[in-house]
Amino acid sequence: MSSSIYGKLALTNLKNNRKTYVPYILTSVLTAMMYYIMDALSRSSSIVSPSLQSVLTCAVGVIMVFAVIFLFYTNSFLIKRRKKEIGVYNILGMEKRHIAQMLAVETIVTAVLSIGGGLAFGIIFSKFMYLLLLKIMHYNVGMEFAISGASIRYTLILFVGIFLATLIFNLFQIQLSNPVELLHGGNHGEKEPKTKWILTLAGFVLLGTGYAIAVMTKQPLAAIQRFFTAVICVILGTYALFIAGSVALLKMLRKNKKFYYQTKHFSAVSGMIYRMKQNAVGLANICILSTMVLVMISTTVSLYVGMEDLLETRFPWEFEAKANISSPETDQVMDAIVEEELAKAGVTADPMIRYHYGRFAALKEEDGFTLQQYDNYQFENVVDIEMLPIEDYNRMEGTEDMLAPDEVYVYSTGEGWDKERVRIGDREYRVAKEIESLKIASKGRDLVEEYYFIVSDAGQIRELQGQVYEDSGMQEEWVEQRSEINYRMIFDLEGKEEACLSAMRNMKDRVEEEIRAGFCESRELNREDFYLLYGGLLFIGIYLGVLFLMATVLIMYYKQISEGYDDRERYQIMQKVGMSKREVRSSIRSQVLIVFFLPLAAAILHITVAFGVITKLLAVLNLTNVSLFLTCTVVTAAVFAVFYGLIFSMTAREYYRIVN
Repeated sequence: MSSSIYGKLALTNLKNNRKTYVPYILTSVLTAMMYYIMDALSRSSSIVSPSLQSVLTCAVGVIMVFAVIFLFYTNSFLIKRRKKEIGVYNILGMEKRHIAQMLAVETIVTAVLSIGGGLAFGIIFSKFMYLLLLKIMHYNVGMEFAISGASIRYTLILFVGIFLATLIFNLFQIQLSNPVELLHGGNHGEKEPKTKWILTLAGFVLLGTGYAIAVMTKQPLAAIQRFFTAVICVILGTYALFIAGSVALLKMLRKNKKFYYQTKHFSAVSGMIYRMKQNAVGLANICILSTMVLVMISTTVSLYVGMEDLLETRFPWEFEAKANISSPETDQVMDAIVEEELAKAGVTADPMIRYHYGRFAALKEEDGFTLQQYDNYQFENVVDIEMLPIEDYNRMEGTEDMLAPDEVYVYSTGEGWDKERVRIGDREYRVAKEIESLKIASKGRDLVEEYYFIVSDAGQIRELQGQVYEDSGMQEEWVEQRSEINYRMIFDLEGKEEACLSAMRNMKDRVEEEIRAGFCESRELNREDFYLLYGGLLFIGIYLGVLFLMATVLIMYYKQISEGYDDRERYQIMQKVGMSKREVRSSIRSQVLIVFFLPLAAAILHITVAFGVITKLLAVLNLTNVSLFLTCTVVTAAVFAVFYGLIFSMTAREYYRIVN
């Protein structure tokens, strides 16, 4: 046979199978385009923020893994539908090496269209994505647009590798199959599956474990580590329940005579039982992808929309100046710098709060607090302790109180102490008073519970901090800095915006340059950095959300096409034995609704249970506005459900057309 025949045959096959190959090629084009754009953004020299570059680089890795898994998965749909056709070629005399040449040509054509189209559209739309990213981040510095040669090279390497791997996989399957197996390749899984009770139980246990972790996690910092464990448990549990639990559920419905012996349920339930073995993974994939879309978009949108709340949570005061090693000389220098720069800019600080303090972590116990040498926030009972001398407390609160060496005042941002005595390290104090309010603290804003203790003098603070870091084995300078009293100035500014910004910049520069271990931070000076980070997160959340939504659409489409061809003969037989078209349509509707809205219901259940732990994660990112996140989640779920329904109705039409 002439080799040109295989090329013509391959093109004819692609044309005849356009219903399955055109969506596959379009999806490959979009995936290659999105990979190129994200890779080009991550390599842009115009992005100077290290945190944003890290986020973009992580997004590139996610898209890379997604492209490999998703294109392999969709390829399995294509080769499944083609097996019967290939078996016919084999029976008609075409050798497997000829079939291999034909498949190779098809793969080359598909790869050229996909990669070429992806790069072309990527280069065209990358400028738009640059501008969109700038707009979201409120980034005023110009970014130079350029075609990234490195990104083109890596896109070619990745997607040529993927298409080559899929070709090898397809050839391997064809080589191991005989013509009869190929002819019946599209009908595998038609044997009634056994109920796998152990796998079903494992699914419930894994899902229950993930849900329990999400519900029981109370500390925001503990949520960081536990969240990923919960995610893995939920993913594994979802797959197990869709694979084994769905079969068990359908068989239980079959035993329910009132439900099963209805025209619209009888054929739907029996048909799903026989095909659930091959459909379960696809349904689980739709569920997981839907959950990822809901989580990513709702969290990133809430972070971006709640930027002002987020900044106020992170920076309760407009400006803070701090000396980590306090001394009378250092304190005087910092006071002088602040006063000089405020006067020079013509702005005032109101209110101005100055105080000395020591700060360390501790484990909360029944009788007091055990000091922690290092700040380890993995434990549920970990708290932060801040200690102030009574002299600074009186100046701050406008009081003239006195304390004995064994007495303390207590203030908590969480639960009160409500005991007459308290142990801090190896010292025990009598609680003279539990303070109802403290100007430098507020309830509900901190990642962990904080306890403020007012003591008689600064010497006690130094002594307790010495206990924390003694025998730490760390460098002497580090131990000295952590053991010393800190001096802090916090205030809001009143005056013209430009003058306030100028004063804050000058104070920050001078304090950090002229004072040893001096440090400053400001809400306004950090605003741009926050928009860079959280704007980048919003961009990536929407970007990946669109990518995963595209995958959901394609999986739904292929499932409808695949099931349409599988069901056509069955429904034709039912019509021949007396079932009306109306009853057939009712049965189809019952089956399709159950199969395709089950993943959506499971995804909404996942995000509902995970809502609490996600709010803890957002608290780590300084967003404590739970009502805002709830609104964003509900709106995102509602919009996604509408979009999901539209996609479902569009793909269902093709299913009805094939069956009828």
